[in-house]
Amino acid sequence: MEEVANGQQKVWHAVYTRSRAEKKAVAELEQNGVECFLPIQRRLRQWSDRKKWVDMPLISGYLFVRVNRRDYDRVLQSDHIVGYVRFEGRAAVVPDNQIEYLKLMLKQHNNEVELSVEELQPGALVEVVAGPMIGMRGKLVRLKGKSKIAIGLEQLGWAALTEIAVSDIIVVEPEENKPDESQGKTRTH
Repeated sequence: MEEVANGQQKVWHAVYTRSRAEKKAVAELEQNGVECFLPIQRRLRQWSDRKKWVDMPLISGYLFVRVNRRDYDRVLQSDHIVGYVRFEGRAAVVPDNQIEYLKLMLKQHNNEVELSVEELQPGALVEVVAGPMIGMRGKLVRLKGKSKIAIGLEQLGWAALTEIAVSDIIVVEPEENKPDESQGKTRTH
């Protein structure tokens, strides 16, 4: 896939926004017909006199736009957009499946689950085999004594984390280590 959307094909890109202007940028871009995705997470914030649940961007200062070549430049005309996130000199393309994984993860409730199965090692590639996130792949990491699945957004250097029950994941082989199916070889676990 090319780094910049070609012709009428729309692809996802990450863009930098001005400080604390993510929601304003989305409103303006959507008004101009640009498809946007701003990952929002509900968080409890504390002030000196009260606590309040607020919807905050998951990744402060960023949002995702799905554009073709015609809309690419229109995004930059927004007063709230600083520019595209670039990788090797070009606007980084974020695969559709990674945007869908982010959307799925944000719909989930974060259950506090302590994992204790030792054959799962940090860095192992795992696949979700049960539940609403079935089919998602990511790397297992350990944070604060808890095991979590990290779905990396490699093009941007980010990882989205969520907790998954150990019974809902299996260790899988990386794509490059899979035998060639055309040669009649089968994969072993």
